[in-house]
Amino acid sequence: MNRRNFLTLTGTFTGGLLVLPDFLHAFGSQNNLIVGEQCVVFVQLNGGNDGLNTFIPYDDPLYYDLRTKIALSKDLVVGKNKGMAFHPSLKDFAQMQQNGDLTVVQNVGYPEPIRSHFRSQEIWQTATDSNKYINEGWLGRFLDLQCNGHQATAGINLDSIDNLALKGVEPNFITVKDPDRFKVKSKEENVTLSENPHLDFVRKIANSVTEGSDEIQKALAKSKTEISYPKTELSKNLEWIARLIKGNLNSKVYYTSLNGFDTHDNQLSIHERKLTDLNDSLYSFYSDLKLSQLLQNVTIVVFSEFGRRVKDNGNGTDHGTAAPMFIIGGNNKGTILGKNPNLADLDNGDLKYEIDFRSVYASLLKEKMNFDYSKIGIANKPVSGLFG
Repeated sequence: MNRRNFLTLTGTFTGGLLVLPDFLHAFGSQNNLIVGEQCVVFVQLNGGNDGLNTFIPYDDPLYYDLRTKIALSKDLVVGKNKGMAFHPSLKDFAQMQQNGDLTVVQNVGYPEPIRSHFRSQEIWQTATDSNKYINEGWLGRFLDLQCNGHQATAGINLDSIDNLALKGVEPNFITVKDPDRFKVKSKEENVTLSENPHLDFVRKIANSVTEGSDEIQKALAKSKTEISYPKTELSKNLEWIARLIKGNLNSKVYYTSLNGFDTHDNQLSIHERKLTDLNDSLYSFYSDLKLSQLLQNVTIVVFSEFGRRVKDNGNGTDHGTAAPMFIIGGNNKGTILGKNPNLADLDNGDLKYEIDFRSVYASLLKEKMNFDYSKIGIANKPVSGLFG
């Protein structure tokens, strides 16, 4: 591999050495996923999604009193359930819940909330307290402990930039913009780039890129898209993830994101457009997995770094605190967890969080990965009643 090609690859497919336990490597040769072998797909909504206009307390008069310009009529909301309902653009979210495949976790946040996009994303991605700073993400710490030996496809970040959540002591994740173009011609193994031991890390990445390319192409060759996906970036990323899962790539974690949720102004039209993309993309992904009989093995987690202020600012909303998370697939119980937002008891104009996001992480690690969440520093107890 020449220097120019290597730099191009490491610039586009950042991250690197991905590792899996040996039993998972052997599992990759099987034709179908075994029930019990789980993976988790994260969809991060960047910008601070307005939870109150996503999963709406339509039966609470205070919702309309506090949001005179942007409240959604109770005649328009869909999937009414216990005083809550979905934004009309999320009609398929309502359908997935009716099918028993979607759980809403209400009022998710953390103590001493931060309203900075970057800092709050960092808190969610590292699973630390708001006054603590560390360099490794919670999933990166999980992969450091869970994985043994080198395998270049333990986790995949479908995005244009790296994700702190997947960063560990070892370079155990890879960022791919377009899996179909992720092809490396060089087959040289154990290439020594230099006698300098400081370049061992570079050699690891070079070898890992080659290995990862081979594994991704094998998975794509064994799979195809069963349904038609919309023509959006999020849809394309989820379509790739579906094909990699169906092709037995055996990544334990997939991560992607959707930008554009910082709705300080013109919220009604922007939010409708963003939620339509989210709804259509995720329902296609959900339908694809269900058709392939893989939904029970894949848990989809939809979240944002914070919600929005309860009272509108005119035509939009400013940075807030707690908001709902959505869990799809993975044999979740298809319910609503947590109390409805209490608009009469606010914290300086913000919702009070009820469920710590790290409790959701603890549930995912315990129930889906069979992993002791305390080993990566999560002290919160799992959310009860999330999975069957």
